[in-house]
Amino acid sequence: MRRRTVTAGNLEEILQATAPATQTGEAAPQPQAAPAAAAGQGSGLRTEFEFELPRGYLDEAGTLHRHGSMRLATARDELRPQIDLRVKENPAYLSVVLLSQVITRIGAITDVHAGVVERMYATDIAFLQDFYRRVNSEGHTRAAVTCPHCEGGFEVDLSGGRLGES
Repeated sequence: MRRRTVTAGNLEEILQATAPATQTGEAAPQPQAAPAAAAGQGSGLRTEFEFELPRGYLDEAGTLHRHGSMRLATARDELRPQIDLRVKENPAYLSVVLLSQVITRIGAITDVHAGVVERMYATDIAFLQDFYRRVNSEGHTRAAVTCPHCEGGFEVDLSGGRLGES
């Protein structure tokens, strides 16, 4: 069996070439979802989660962006970094590539790419990695915590906002 190294740039081409063929030999057409269903609205499934970064992303103009949103990851999102050459050279880069694919917005920035994630503070990266895990593994952004003073247990929403705010 011959191995082939691919990059993220030609992944779409390979996926189309290996798509199941119909009886006429053409690639099977991909069904188009209704806009409401594609956004996860009306189906009861929440697909996008808001967050507030602990430190915030400082862009080139000096503007601090703290609020953003992350969508649920797909299988393709999980597979794509595995063929990225940057990840092959440095496995620690996996989280940068993965986060850049699922973060849909940070402040006014809607073109979130690996370069943006690379320039984020380590505190924010750790927060986003935990947020990603919670959203994609547990399906929510709540965490159980214990008060250090009274040792009472309660839940907090990690998606942002200050304690006591709705």
